[in-house]
Amino acid sequence: MNDPEIYHFMRELADSWGLLAMVLLWLGFALWAFRPSARRHHRDAANMIFKDENDG
Repeated sequence: MNDPEIYHFMRELADSWGLLAMVLLWLGFALWAFRPSARRHHRDAANMIFKDENDG
């Protein structure tokens, strides 16, 4: 394989399997962030700015 053939092969690989990998990774992160057990953590993070130093 010469350089242009390697480039085109790598480009096609990135265009197909790279895109698929990025979509699957994005879906995994989205599902992980919106899982039901994370609701308490999100609520605590959202209300953290209202917590006073003396509230414990």
